[in-house]
Amino acid sequence: MNTQHKASIHESIQLEIRGAIAVIRLCRPTKRNALNDGLILAMRDIFENFPKKVRAAVIHGEGEHFCAGLDLSELQERDAGEGMKHSRMWHAALDCVQFGTVPVIAALHGAVVGGGLELASACHIRVADDSTFFALPEGTRGIFVGGGGSVRVPKLIGASRMADMMFTGRVYNAVDGERIGLAHYLVAAGTALDKALELATRIATNAPMTNYALMHALPRIAEQSMDHGLFTEALMSSITQSAPEAKERVRAFLEGKAAKVKKD
Repeated sequence: MNTQHKASIHESIQLEIRGAIAVIRLCRPTKRNALNDGLILAMRDIFENFPKKVRAAVIHGEGEHFCAGLDLSELQERDAGEGMKHSRMWHAALDCVQFGTVPVIAALHGAVVGGGLELASACHIRVADDSTFFALPEGTRGIFVGGGGSVRVPKLIGASRMADMMFTGRVYNAVDGERIGLAHYLVAAGTALDKALELATRIATNAPMTNYALMHALPRIAEQSMDHGLFTEALMSSITQSAPEAKERVRAFLEGKAAKVKKD
């Protein structure tokens, strides 16, 4: 039986549990869901404390935009040491998204800008609707990304494309953003959350250990040498196959009880 539970973790973010799916909503529509420290720390707390029944998560934004980046009105003057520690705090919070306990799907619409793109790039799957646009305006504002964007975004689109976005203030629309790799799925305006929930529901049925391996092992394997990567793959393959749920699924397939792969 699916149950729904809502919790206001922080005034700027809300958690709703829909059965095995955690739905996280950014709740600063008048600020275009711009990020501040309170929201980021509340998000970290959410991802560190999911109920055990949660198998996948969706992040979306209230109002007309997913997230328009850092709330510059709350930007404080810091010396270099304080600035580094502040950036590392954001890194730790977004690491909880990327390297947490469950796969995360971002439902994107409107602005996915600056810190909003950094947040989206920490998610495992990104669904963009036709209203989505992507930008990294930090370069034109005299600052540099500080929430992990210089690491995550180049892995999606390459360092040269990211540099172009920051050098020139280039804005990608939804179609071109999906084409270069900023989004995995492109859907009609107003339907990104529905598609994200559909994907999350499908992903939640996977064996948890397989999902965990995809989240934690696959990105590391991709950065290893071939020899190290193949060794890591062998370890993860043996671990996932040894899980009781994996054995049951293979047995069901061999007995003809599992669904066959079909073309959508």
